[in-house]
Amino acid sequence: MTDRTFDVVVVGAGAAGLSAALAFAREGFSTALVGEARAARDGRTVALLDGSVSFFEALGVWDAIAPEAAPLETMRLVDATDNLFRAPTVDFKAPEIDLDAFGWNVENATLVARLTEAVGETPGLTHIPVASEGLGGTQEVIAPGEEAGLGESGRRAVRLADGSVLLASLIVAADGRGSKLREDAGIRTRTWAYPQKALTTILAHERDHRDVSSEFHTRHGPFTLVPLPGRRSSLVWVTAPEKAEALAALDDAALARAVERQARSLLGGMRVEGPRGVVPMTGMSVARYTADRLALVGETAHVFPPIGAQGLNLGLRDVASLRDAAVARGTEDPGARAALSAYERSRALDVRTRTMGVDMLNRTLLAGILPADFLRGAGLHALSAVGPLRRLLMREGVTPTIGTPQLMRRREARAVAF
Repeated sequence: MTDRTFDVVVVGAGAAGLSAALAFAREGFSTALVGEARAARDGRTVALLDGSVSFFEALGVWDAIAPEAAPLETMRLVDATDNLFRAPTVDFKAPEIDLDAFGWNVENATLVARLTEAVGETPGLTHIPVASEGLGGTQEVIAPGEEAGLGESGRRAVRLADGSVLLASLIVAADGRGSKLREDAGIRTRTWAYPQKALTTILAHERDHRDVSSEFHTRHGPFTLVPLPGRRSSLVWVTAPEKAEALAALDDAALARAVERQARSLLGGMRVEGPRGVVPMTGMSVARYTADRLALVGETAHVFPPIGAQGLNLGLRDVASLRDAAVARGTEDPGARAALSAYERSRALDVRTRTMGVDMLNRTLLAGILPADFLRGAGLHALSAVGPLRRLLMREGVTPTIGTPQLMRRREARAVAF
């Protein structure tokens, strides 16, 4: 079939891929989005932190998402491990760092649906709902006057399942943890697994959540109730694999009672109000984030367990950072070496520190040894007592101070940026 040429081809139509396609198209790059946009309603939600909300505001899509999202004004940590060094309950309040809310919680399927609608309405953006079969071979890389695949004026190819080939100055790989593009580019990965699974669902409850996200630290992992609009919350219950499967097999009434007991009746009586899912707890990191005219974003670049609201927020920072690298120098070539080098540098520290933080928190809960319990308890005591330390952690948890992408800065900061 006839080759088609674009400035940017984004492969993968999850939330990260949809956002990347919107970001580049709105900068005036001819953009193609490859893949079918769909997300199962399995009880999973995403807590979009303040920087991600700013990003969606800049893309012009937040007004369509906001009515179906709930603000997270307080993040409450409760030590439910019953260990010797039991820590105090700690409330992190958004007004302490001059925010109305740390972020907003929305169903993942709803977010994907709203982003897909925006893709269909964006000029210069072509959605091709066909699967990708990977990168083209060297014979399909066009680089006038230079070695194939290495020219600054070159393009790289993506092969599609319908037999067609797309050429692009930049290919954005957002095709997930099993990425064919990452494999074709020869980028090594490191994977690991935890002896846990996460049960997800949506519940209605008798009492108002008052915009408080409550995270109970148990010996088997975090148990978290995150606000949704109305008297509803999403559940992420991280526990031993056999217990997660047993909970998932309960009828709705029995599961609701189990959740209410684990939550210490914090929100009163519960009622299951949505489908449920069981998610393996795994992690993945990559040796590098770029190759020739290729950039990895989202779960193609890193996989997190559903702890601490880091996964998609980190993926959206990938997208916003890649957009900055492509446009900051005023180049018309978004896949130039200089742009990809800048993107590589921007992601290494951010991804590494978030990966280490989530991993350490989860492993200390599982360890069950006094030194780990003491360190975790001492840390929560310090956060409870020392205001400046607590506020520093809150600010860094929402958006990193160093290297915040332009479109993730708060509105007043974006107005004077660049």
